[in-house]
Amino acid sequence: MSNDEATTIEGAAEACIEQAREQGVELLLPRVVPLGGPRAIPVSRVLPNKHRHFIGAWCFADAFGPADRAEYGAMDVPPHPHTGLQTVSYLVEGGVEHRDSTGQKHTVRPGGVNVMTAGRGISHSEYQAADADVLHGVQLWTVLPSGERGREPSFSGVDAVPAFELAAGVEAQVFAGSYLGHTADAPYFSPLVGVGLRIRAGEVVTLPLERGFEHGLLALNDGVFVLGDDDARVPVLNGGMAYFAPGTEQAVVVAETDAVIVLIGGEPFEEEVVMFWNFIGESHDEVLEFRERWMRERSGEEAREQFGTVVDDEARPLAAPRLPAVELLPRGRARRR
Repeated sequence: MSNDEATTIEGAAEACIEQAREQGVELLLPRVVPLGGPRAIPVSRVLPNKHRHFIGAWCFADAFGPADRAEYGAMDVPPHPHTGLQTVSYLVEGGVEHRDSTGQKHTVRPGGVNVMTAGRGISHSEYQAADADVLHGVQLWTVLPSGERGREPSFSGVDAVPAFELAAGVEAQVFAGSYLGHTADAPYFSPLVGVGLRIRAGEVVTLPLERGFEHGLLALNDGVFVLGDDDARVPVLNGGMAYFAPGTEQAVVVAETDAVIVLIGGEPFEEEVVMFWNFIGESHDEVLEFRERWMRERSGEEAREQFGTVVDDEARPLAAPRLPAVELLPRGRARRR
């Protein structure tokens, strides 16, 4: 997935955030991004957020769908680059075919996960599977620690992640880290967790949380509530996220309808990075060099030694946007207050 500019959802956003805060819940609201194809699937991007940049090492969260191909067209993203991060694709419905410059191809479907480690640099493409009329899911990114950002790129496609019944009417799938004794197979480079949860309508579920982690609860449909102070119900709309600070031991979720949520979390990530488009680096100058190198390799001016060539993909690679005229400063896990 490619990180394009997003437009802020207007209206009563700040009032909604303040009302949730008064009830003891930090609510993160998404921005709308058009993604892929001439008509474009609307995507709700909740990370990075102006109030909070990371949750653990999770630095990016796009929720999409359910989107019907007949209405929006396919989600097709031609070859594009990444550095310094991992992409994590988890679906509720449909399928997305991944191809990359390490020679890997894999179609992720519900119950599985695609994890791509960009390291020093990779390029990849993503195309909605031909048999997937509806697409519904999330793509997440993790920021790699400084000692791992120069590693060789790699890819892991997992068809079936660990799954279990957390409670009556609650099914869990662990796609990152460990949760309640179940450990994901895909490699990660920071202490973190990622769990997909399907909750039957009418259920109230208590989710145990790791005290040393911060967590985010991302709703993939409407009808999801978390309990705040005095058991006040705080709605988390489709694409929105409730944040839980380190030291929190549990989150209580109410599903008024059949619901899908994604729980992410990790040890607070204390490094500061520059994040621009699909690049993560230590400084403005490093990210600028990634951008310039990609454009030179894309045009054929240089051999594709850093980003390579996506296997079995003849589509024209995406051009990188220009960096702003002002210097991009490193940022940490939350907005400086």
